[in-house]
Amino acid sequence: MMDKIKVVHIITKLELGGAQQNTLYTVEHLDKTKFDVYLMSGCGGILDETAKFLAKNVYVKVYFVKNLVREIDIIRDILALIEIFELLLKIKPHIIHTHSSKAGIIGRWSAFVLNLFRKEKIKIIHTFHGFAFSRFHNFFVRNFYIILEFFTAIISDKLIFVSVDNIKTAKRYKIGSVKKYVLIRSGIKISEFYKVSFDSELKEVKKKELQISSSEKVITTIGPFKPQKNLADFIKMAKVVVEKIPEQKIKFLIAGDGEQRNKLLWLTKKLNMEDKIKFLSWYKDIKGLLSVTDIFVMTSLWEGLPRSAVESLVAGVPVVAYAVDGLNDIVKSGKNGFLVTPKDVNSIAEQVVYLLKNQNIFNEFKKNAVETIENSFDIDYMVIQQENLYIECMRI
Repeated sequence: MMDKIKVVHIITKLELGGAQQNTLYTVEHLDKTKFDVYLMSGCGGILDETAKFLAKNVYVKVYFVKNLVREIDIIRDILALIEIFELLLKIKPHIIHTHSSKAGIIGRWSAFVLNLFRKEKIKIIHTFHGFAFSRFHNFFVRNFYIILEFFTAIISDKLIFVSVDNIKTAKRYKIGSVKKYVLIRSGIKISEFYKVSFDSELKEVKKKELQISSSEKVITTIGPFKPQKNLADFIKMAKVVVEKIPEQKIKFLIAGDGEQRNKLLWLTKKLNMEDKIKFLSWYKDIKGLLSVTDIFVMTSLWEGLPRSAVESLVAGVPVVAYAVDGLNDIVKSGKNGFLVTPKDVNSIAEQVVYLLKNQNIFNEFKKNAVETIENSFDIDYMVIQQENLYIECMRI
């Protein structure tokens, strides 16, 4: 009987986000009769407790790397590389699978260095849940990350992308050879979210819970409060929408938390929007949240394949967003939502107003939204695709 394949997943921090949730789902659901599964992560994420639970209950071995942090810190980055190297030396994995930019770079180079001393080489796989560089980064940061990704792709065996748009970006900057590219969607539980915005009973219950009147329209966004998510534009958009249609009762919901919380609260107060915008912190019942949502708005400046936007479409909620990365894959402008130029607050507000004022078009968008997402976005299919990729890598 063939020995189990040892797979180590490495991620920078287990904050509440799509990449982190899907990594946890993967390590939990990989076939334990075929795979011996390990997880490494930096410390301090809101999902650390979930990882600890998996360690106790689902035969996943979890290691927290104390020096693995998101910020660039040369000393701690070198220490993290040493920590991961020592853990890999102890585990002796067949495959490492990295996620997120910092863990992706440090983890892959740790495995590469270890491979210099091993006869049986570790297979190196990385998933791009979006890139750490975009046109909104300054010149030096942007090109620093492009160079790092260019050289780190050379030592990688497979490069997984969650969106076609990210593949185009990788090709543009010659990050890895095309023969290494694999498209595996960042999946969701389609059956859990399917048409929940049409569930009037659930909608009524959740509106009462959230203290939203039955006559109020609901505009929602979800995400950690960090520069990438650009939530200040969501607040500014809300102000413009209210000014354009003052007669419409609207509640704007923001689910998330993070480093920019005080800044966002200050902006909300400055724009006199405290009675219109509701901060929900880390709201875990996303299904319930989407059941009350009329329009989902995303003002991110860069993304991989945003989980919340996929969930919204499956739920039957039109998406209005900035035209970046994976959003270009799923939002069909004029059919299930609208895409607008990034940082154009007035345009994104205009599209929201348009949908609120045109009920027939809004209803058509809801119907189209449900039909957008097909089975390749299912989270269990995502796990199966990864299992097949691991087995394929072991045959190379």
